Amino acid sequence: MAGSALKRLMAEYKQLTLNPPEGIIAGPIDEENFFQWEALITGPEDTCFEGGVFPAQLTFPHDYPLSPPKMKFNCEMFHPNIYPDGRVCISILHAPGDDPMGYESSAERWSPVQSVEKILLSVVSMLAEPNDESAANVDAAKVWREDRDGFNKLAEKLVRKSLGLPQ
Repeated sequence: MAGSALKRLMAEYKQLTLNPPEGIIAGPIDEENFFQWEALITGPEDTCFEGGVFPAQLTFPHDYPLSPPKMKFNCEMFHPNIYPDGRVCISILHAPGDDPMGYESSAERWSPVQSVEKILLSVVSMLAEPNDESAANVDAAKVWREDRDGFNKLAEKLVRKSLGLPQ
């Protein structure tokens, strides 16, 4: 199974290098191991994350694309859909099939037709429009809902920190 996963990841890497999505750079950390990738995601324009450059890591299972990768930001993030330890929580990264909690439809969850590019674009979209109904970080969701100005100020500090600028 790892052989077909490797072929798929190599093809996706080639596609990402030939036609990279705007504001995203991604690829294997080491060309000896295509199952560990790093990504740099630029904060989306016209959002409180605009201008930031946020490093993340993707870890692919050996049965990819049957199972989704795991994604984690390697920097401080404060967002309703990012756990305090940096793990990303969005539907596209949830195992295929029915949601045991009944929140997501199976069509929203992982399927083998997804790709690294679709994951990364979904994360950019998530940064722009958090889903505070299904929060991985309850504190961030509460601030997002009740104090948008406060949330935006916290996000602006993270942007400055991501660029190595004083907060």
